[in-house]
Amino acid sequence: MEPAALAVVAAGYAIGSVDFGVIVPRLLGVDIYSHGSGNPGASNVLRSVGKPIAALVVLGDIGKGMGAAVLGDLLVGEAAGFAAGMAAVVGHCWPIWHRLRGGKGVAAAGGMTLWLEPLLGLGLLVLWVGAAALARRASIASLALAIAYAPGTAAFGHREWSLVWAGAVSAVIVLRHRANIRRLVTGSEYSIEGKAP
Repeated sequence: MEPAALAVVAAGYAIGSVDFGVIVPRLLGVDIYSHGSGNPGASNVLRSVGKPIAALVVLGDIGKGMGAAVLGDLLVGEAAGFAAGMAAVVGHCWPIWHRLRGGKGVAAAGGMTLWLEPLLGLGLLVLWVGAAALARRASIASLALAIAYAPGTAAFGHREWSLVWAGAVSAVIVLRHRANIRRLVTGSEYSIEGKAP
C-alpha cells in the first residue's frame, strides 16, 4: 500500500475512534459504560439517555464514516475510500481514544457507504429500518445489513480491493455482534426498547 493510502487509512482509524456514544452522554453527565449493556453504541444510548441524544450519536457516527471515506476517495481513490471507511469502522469498534471499548460499527459503515455508493447506502438504511421494525431487535437489523453489505457492493460493480474492504466491514460488524448472536440463539436478546424477551 502506497504512503498516501496508508496515511488516509490511519486518519480514518483516528476519525473513527472519536466515539460520539461516549462523548455526547458524557456532556450530560452520563457514563454510558455504566448504563444498560455498557456498550457505547446508539442502541444503548437510546435505552439509557433517550431518542434525541441517540439521534445525535447516530448522526455523529454516520458523519465520521463518511468523513473517512471522503478523505480516502478524494485524496487517493475509490479503493482507498473503502479502506479508510473500513478503518473508521474499526476505530469505532476499538477506539484508541476510549481504551479500545467501542460500539459495533453499523452507523459508521452506513456513513462510508452513503459517500462511496449512495444508492446502496440508502438501500441498507431501508433494510435496517425495516428489519428493526419487524424484529424489534437492533442486532437482527444490523446483522442483516452486514450480510447484505459485501454482495450489495459487488452488485453495484465494485471489485478488487474495494470489495475486499467491504467484506472486511461485514466481518467486523458480525464479529462485534457475536454476543448478540448467542443471545438470539438462546432467546434472551433484548428488544430495541430494552424490554426483556
